[in-house]
Amino acid sequence: MVDEKPVPSRKPRVDAQRNRVLLLETAKAAFADKGPGASLDEIARTAGVGAGTLYRHFPTRDALIEAVYRNETEQLVAAATQLAETHAPVGALREWLLLFVDYMAAKRGMQEALNSLVGGTSELYSASTEQMKRAIAQLLDRAAESGDIRSDLDGFDLLRALAGVANLGAGPDGMQAARRMVDILVAGMRTSAPSPE
Repeated sequence: MVDEKPVPSRKPRVDAQRNRVLLLETAKAAFADKGPGASLDEIARTAGVGAGTLYRHFPTRDALIEAVYRNETEQLVAAATQLAETHAPVGALREWLLLFVDYMAAKRGMQEALNSLVGGTSELYSASTEQMKRAIAQLLDRAAESGDIRSDLDGFDLLRALAGVANLGAGPDGMQAARRMVDILVAGMRTSAPSPE
């Protein structure tokens, strides 16, 4: 009997990874603009790849829509760690909340495509909600430990408030209003007024 060594999984080639990212960004814009009826062939052409490349990465329309949504969520979750490493606690929290406003705007733009998914979005949304809860908790805990914000804040409550604020983005000056509301929320979380810099 010969022992078989496990075959190590290979990382995707650089060009394959680049193509995947291009397809996700292009699809995000196409679904936001044209809804679930956006042409997959047009998405591939706009991304500068062949239709075969698109289908190798995303065998169905649903797979592409889900991947776009998951990618947006993963980028936002990863930003929490990156911001915590590069910004002061309250600054990291504020920047992440601004990114969350952008994320909600992208999700709103893709809503029709997301609603077209066979089997619905409950599993997709449930998974992303858990990821968001962990990301916001990381930032809130850090800011509370620094003494800059109150320690009795619930991250999920903050996400709910922010989702409502992000819905302001639908109007003419909505994105500016949503961004101003982020600063109001941050000010309300502070334990004291920030010192002038």
